[in-house]
This record gives sequence, C-alpha cells and structure tokens, in this order.
Amino acid sequence: MKKILIINGHPDTESYNYALHNAYKTSALEAGAEVSEIMLGQLQFDPNLRYGYRKRMELEPDLLEAWEKIKAAEHIVWIFPLWWGYLPALTKGFIDRLFLPGFAFANKENSMMIEKKLRGKTARIICTMDTPIWYNHLFYRNTGMRAFRSQTLSFCGIKTIGTTYIAPVKYFKDSQKEKALQKVATLGRSLR
Repeated sequence: MKKILIINGHPDTESYNYALHNAYKTSALEAGAEVSEIMLGQLQFDPNLRYGYRKRMELEPDLLEAWEKIKAAEHIVWIFPLWWGYLPALTKGFIDRLFLPGFAFANKENSMMIEKKLRGKTARIICTMDTPIWYNHLFYRNTGMRAFRSQTLSFCGIKTIGTTYIAPVKYFKDSQKEKALQKVATLGRSLR
C-alpha cells in the first residue's frame, strides 16, 4: 500500500484547488493507497521564520503533526496556485518553518555538502495559475516552479516525478474545470 500525503497550499478551502485535491484523494483511495492530508489553511502556526537559522523557533503542534505525516509519506502531492510566479505565502512559510536543518537536511561537518534527509520520497506538483502555460514557460521561464523543484524538494532529497499545470483557470469554462478534475483523478488512480 503506497503512503501518499497531499499538501494543499491554498488558504481558501472553497477554492478550485480543493476540488482538485478531492479528485486526487478519492481516486488514490480507490486505487488502494493510504492517504493523509495537510491543509495549510486550517493549520495554526506562525509562517514567519522570525530569526532565520540563528535561533530555532518552537514548532507549533500543527507543524509537529505535519512533520510526522511528511516523514511517513512515500509520495507527496503538492497542490497550490502560482501567485506572483511562486508559491502562496502560506505555503512558503510552511516550508520555511518546517524544512529545517536537522529535519529536511543536515549540514555535513567541515563540508559544503549536505545530507538529504528526505531521500527516497517522490513528489507530484499540481499547480493552478491564471497565466497560460505556454506564456509561463516561454516568457517567465517557469522560474518559480524550477526553484521549488530544485532548491526545495531536490535539495532535501525529494524527487519530483511530474508537474501538472492547470491553466489559465481564470478563463476556464465548467467543462474545462471538469476535464482538469478528471486529469487529476487519473493521476490519483495511477498513484503518481
């Protein structure tokens, strides 16, 4: 049984991101996966890394519980909108507060090298945006997603197996929204 964790980074539980979340979850459960969830908009934590890495902030209970889910997962599905070319502030704050030295990675003594503590896990990114996909790739060079994949996930040892873009959502008709839900459901069924 594959252990899948869905991390939903949209702060609004009535957003289309939650419909995508539910489409993936339902299909993954039907395929026999064990599914856990982290809905960032429902967690209670300070998203601001107030002291950088100079001084460790005490982790709130919701963050401690989220970390246990991350450690237990084999495959992590990130669902969030792309705002201003990058993750929503809540998602970025979650990563800042939780993907810490000693947790997600460790510095090797007397070396510039790091130990990737989340090695062996895979990730799928499902990202909504209002910008057309081709425009984001051609003109913005997909910088936000490239940074997230390489400087966050890969840095900690998580291998991204795919990024699914749902766009331009702002202009979607109901039939296009339904088609995207079916696409995400197919990903859930394949446990990818």
